Amino acid sequence: MDCKKALAENNGDIEEATVFLRKKGMASADKKASRIAAEGAVASYIHAGSRIGVLVEVNCETDFVARGDRFKALAADIAMQVAACPDIEYVNPSDADQEMVERERAIEMQKEDLLSKPEAIRAKIVQGRIDKLVNEKALTTQDYIKDTSKTVDELVKEATAELGEKISIRRFQRFNLGEGIEKRVDDFAAEVAAQTQVKAEAPAAPKVEKKEEAAPAADAVKVDAKLVKQLRDATGAGMMDCKKALAENNNNIEEATAFLRKKGMASADKKASRIAAEGAVASYIHAGSRIGVLVEVNCETDFVARGDRFKALAADIAMQVAACPDIEYVNPSDADQEMVERERAIEMQKEDLLSKPEAIRAKIVQGRIDKLVNEKALTTQDYIKDTTKTVEEFVKEATAELGEKISIRRFQRFNLGEGIEKKVEDFAAEVAAAAQMGK
Repeated sequence: MDCKKALAENNGDIEEATVFLRKKGMASADKKASRIAAEGAVASYIHAGSRIGVLVEVNCETDFVARGDRFKALAADIAMQVAACPDIEYVNPSDADQEMVERERAIEMQKEDLLSKPEAIRAKIVQGRIDKLVNEKALTTQDYIKDTSKTVDELVKEATAELGEKISIRRFQRFNLGEGIEKRVDDFAAEVAAQTQVKAEAPAAPKVEKKEEAAPAADAVKVDAKLVKQLRDATGAGMMDCKKALAENNNNIEEATAFLRKKGMASADKKASRIAAEGAVASYIHAGSRIGVLVEVNCETDFVARGDRFKALAADIAMQVAACPDIEYVNPSDADQEMVERERAIEMQKEDLLSKPEAIRAKIVQGRIDKLVNEKALTTQDYIKDTTKTVEEFVKEATAELGEKISIRRFQRFNLGEGIEKKVEDFAAEVAAAAQMGK
């Protein structure tokens, strides 16, 4: 019926009727702008190569619409749109930092080309420039990548008109792999020259008569090949490492496993100072699209990053973040120091502490602070797939296995609708109020 009316209004012209319907849809969407949209979905987009990742929250009014294919496709398109726009910083122009806006306005007002313009129009010229700058950094003012004849804002309004509910993009997060990490640049020519210089300057070492080394004794413990295979399957360690671990521990699988684990941790600790700027951006969307996570996990080379083992690790870390609602940072050392000192001051004043000897109060408080900080750190949590180890130990084991430094750099978690004040319908009160008005 809407199409029939549009054609009648525009003398059967398809193009004009299309424009008519589009305008009608926009007007309908504008009427819905004041409604509360607290349902919706969290969606993600990982670009080929896992070097760019995006997490978005798109809202609607009801769970019914959120579960529909049309809304899911829209949320996925918005995530892809964010990935395609590297310069955007916020959703709407109104979200721009006002301090930045005023700073740019002051700079523009002092530019030489403006001094030759009539004073009455200078402010308008500057406003135009500011609007252009703000719009370049806003998501909704960008051309929609699948149809550049419309903006993202118009895309959302069309979806609002089509689905009959207010649709809005609430927030987004974009990770570019390795951004901000200073990568190591190897100058092999300079390295060889330096080593040559050191050798030339070093005094000749006195000749030491080489003694014939005794042949290594045969393993005192005979290792069963079946146990080697069992240990390899359980730990993923190399065959010779497994054989040695079993020989050192009298074929005891549990002790051999602990032996390998300690060896792996020591190996991982040695790699801690290396620079890891490669890796992957991974995402996890929980069933129902109400929780979404974006993580960046780093390694040293692209070769390791492209391997299935590393990809599985990154996916597991994303799932781990989703399972830990209280975490706020990656490592305990990332905790906000102002918060730590504030909590320390509060703990020092607690009544139960006043009865303790003064000499041990600081230690008791430090223990409480460490517990608080660790509860909010990702790496100190029990690993969800094997609670006998922490996330930190899980990452160290991967470091030992892959032979490169592995580190979790950052994460972002979106809980659908968090912080939005939902409208609560009180039908009894509404009926009572209507009855009162009718008297």
